[in-house]
Amino acid sequence: MKKTIKRAVLGLLLLFAAFLYYYITIPAFNLHSIGTWWFIIGAVLAFSILSFLRKAFHERENIELKPGHIQMDVHAGICTKIGFGIAGVLLLVLLVGSIASSPIVNAKKYQQLMSIEERDFANDISQVDFSTIPILDKDSAALLGDRKMGSMVDMVSQFEVSNDYSQINVNNRPVRVSPLVYASGIKWLTNQKDGIPAYIKIDMATQDTECVKLQDTIKYSKGEYLNRNIYRHLRFRYPTYIFTEQIFFEIDDEGTPFWICPVKKFNIGLFGGVTIGNVVICNAITGDCTDYAIEDVPQWVDKVYQAELLMSLYDYNGTLKHGYFNSVLGQKDCLMTTNGYNYIALDDDVWVYSGVTSVSGDQSNVGFVLMNQRTMETRFYKIEGATEESAMSSAEGQVQNLGYNATFPLLLNIAGEPTYFMALKDDAGLVKMYAMVNIQKYQWVATGDTIRDCEKAYSQLLRNNGINGGPAQDNQSLSGKIENLMPVNIEGTSHIYFALEGKEMIFDVDLSNTSLLDIIRYQTGDTIRFSYLEGDTPAKVTEIQ
Repeated sequence: MKKTIKRAVLGLLLLFAAFLYYYITIPAFNLHSIGTWWFIIGAVLAFSILSFLRKAFHERENIELKPGHIQMDVHAGICTKIGFGIAGVLLLVLLVGSIASSPIVNAKKYQQLMSIEERDFANDISQVDFSTIPILDKDSAALLGDRKMGSMVDMVSQFEVSNDYSQINVNNRPVRVSPLVYASGIKWLTNQKDGIPAYIKIDMATQDTECVKLQDTIKYSKGEYLNRNIYRHLRFRYPTYIFTEQIFFEIDDEGTPFWICPVKKFNIGLFGGVTIGNVVICNAITGDCTDYAIEDVPQWVDKVYQAELLMSLYDYNGTLKHGYFNSVLGQKDCLMTTNGYNYIALDDDVWVYSGVTSVSGDQSNVGFVLMNQRTMETRFYKIEGATEESAMSSAEGQVQNLGYNATFPLLLNIAGEPTYFMALKDDAGLVKMYAMVNIQKYQWVATGDTIRDCEKAYSQLLRNNGINGGPAQDNQSLSGKIENLMPVNIEGTSHIYFALEGKEMIFDVDLSNTSLLDIIRYQTGDTIRFSYLEGDTPAKVTEIQ
């Protein structure tokens, strides 16, 4: 009787251990899931090892066994051998399945996973609207989010900002959104009943940062520990789905928070050729889930395909044209994406941008690629020019005395010219200036304290080099008597502000422009004739005549 109770207790402990393993690791019950294979192999090995230990214990202690127990030990020995045999077979199947699913034996299938259309840059990428340029990268957005959270005295002691910061389009504006998370396990215990009360929303063009407080709080998130953890909630609802490692936090046009949860589709063998087959959209407040086929995903959803997945699919297409071994040996006609990416808002979708270069690692691009994060539509533009890293170095060299660092570029159309646009940040991660670099002639660099200044300098640079960069914007001539004149310092650069008698405008002379140094010869009461750009406040002087 005691032995029966011991066996029952042991069985219950094993079941509890198996449940605990499943609850923590939440593998999918799917043959395409490597986690499922390891779960089965682990269970078989655990059973085999226990049988082996039981038999070994009896032999070591020389326990005198009754005939029935001897028969049980014989069965245990057989079970041990069978268990180890099954585990070995499963490991072999796992190994063979991995190799059979790899590009080594399926190069052509991998190369055809993504369809690519060559397009015309000028037709597809319209002249930029500077009011909608996303000027912040994720790191800068995180600084603004943390700063905003620090000002929310009613929540800052209990919550922090998650590091999601998904870039999406909301009502045709580029924004980054990120939910709050519990500040610690203790804070979770005291707040989880009420849920997460807000999310951070940052306008990428204006840098306006808002903590959006919700009437109904977020109950399902990555910060939960038990059943309301979004990954566990999805697993219990869809036990066979293999979700991507990264799910995306988004809001719809009304500001309702959702989790966008892509489901992997394996197109090659057991484990290879991963794309997205369908998408589960989970309401972060109620936990309600809706399953969509990839072609039926609502238009307001922006992020389905992770940027890294899209880039790997493009790399398969570019490097496997002549088979796997050519991609590692001869490398004939092999192309790949560059070391980085950025996002472009186009046709109310978010597209991943990356340059395309040869695998030889030279310092030039053969073109660039745009990949739609919702549909996987991919467009290639054949434009030779500098790599993004070269352009970043060129922009940093323009302000090397200030020691600013360039962010990864954004692709713009300026007067029909493909142009890299990037922010220049100081060591604290704050945006100080902006730079534009011509893709085909990366020695053409323009900088400015504002986007408008940068664009005007770049347009003038194009005109100086025989390219119609648009009309000389709002360039006006004026003369008058100086009423007031005052030197000022703006972020380490000397300027002189002055006003004319009878005029309300203030004029700005940037002394870093050596052509304007004649201003130091003027005093209050002198008559001056000059040109300036109308529309700025203060108006920037472009020439002293």
